[in-house]
Amino acid sequence: MPAHTPTVRASGPVLGLESYASASESMEGVKEIRRGTLQEQTFYEQVGGEETFRRLVHRFYEGVAEDPLLRPMYPEEDLGPAEERLTLFLIQYWGGPTTYSDNRGHPRLRMRHAPFTVDRAAHDAWLKHMRVAVEELGLSEEHEQTLWNYMTYAAASIVNAPG
Repeated sequence: MPAHTPTVRASGPVLGLESYASASESMEGVKEIRRGTLQEQTFYEQVGGEETFRRLVHRFYEGVAEDPLLRPMYPEEDLGPAEERLTLFLIQYWGGPTTYSDNRGHPRLRMRHAPFTVDRAAHDAWLKHMRVAVEELGLSEEHEQTLWNYMTYAAASIVNAPG
């Protein structure tokens, strides 16, 4: 981190020089705010951070583990690695740490799913399990809808076969 990070003051409009002395006196007790700290929370932070996404993905994979259509698409005997990859991807996508890209590079969602036949039936099965997982989080209606809109978009984007 640099020795000096620029700061901004929580104050009103810029004052002319003639007002500087009186403004300085009235600024007593005003705290400096570091540049870049005034941004709103990310969706990731708003919904509870890592723990929320871990719960979401764990519940989703509980459904996948029992699904006769989806389970064969996962080459690993243990779904743990797939669960971890999806968790890290969603954490990064929604504004959390970039661990997914740091470890695996660009997400390339369509390319990573290209080896698998993803048709409408697989799409629907994936969304069925994700719907259960999303609903069980107990998010606000707005957050749930935002998350669900993305999930439906993502599921549609990886369909690569008719049917």
